[in-house]
Amino acid sequence: MRRLFSLFNVLALLVLLAAAYTYQLVQRPVALPALPKLQLTEVHPVKLKVYYTDKQVQTLKPLERTVNVAEETPTALAQAATDAWARGPGGLGDDILPVLPAGTPAPRIYVRGGHYYADLPAAYGKLNYGTSGERVLLCSLTRTLLDKRGDDVTFLLDGKNVDTLGHLDLRDAFTRQDCMDQ
Repeated sequence: MRRLFSLFNVLALLVLLAAAYTYQLVQRPVALPALPKLQLTEVHPVKLKVYYTDKQVQTLKPLERTVNVAEETPTALAQAATDAWARGPGGLGDDILPVLPAGTPAPRIYVRGGHYYADLPAAYGKLNYGTSGERVLLCSLTRTLLDKRGDDVTFLLDGKNVDTLGHLDLRDAFTRQDCMDQ
């Protein structure tokens, strides 16, 4: 009997039992997390002014658009207005032209306090509009974003600070006053 319960045999039995217990643990199916409950948010229409250009590309023309938003935060309203701006007037104004070619994606808008940050997609850098076209593009977006609130709009291109968008200087933020002569 003495050899049956030797220290080595007892330790080997404990290691064998621990291995069997560990094997049982890893063979159990993984517990699935509880699925989150889907909470539908109610969207409601909000009227906003969106700025486009006239047929001569000389002045900006406001057009009242109705957009659907889930919440009326500055970021949600700014993004909804920008999405409507990128889609164009949609035949709502006879003397109004869209600022962007059809299918061009809308910029992503971020808001911090009274400062708006418009992250323009890389496609905006390839529009080749010239100085006046770029000014109309940036000023129409600036006037759309700063229509009711906000201090200024800083433009980024593809998530990066850039010095210019073709010809126009983007190092300084655009304000309402910068775009009033449009």
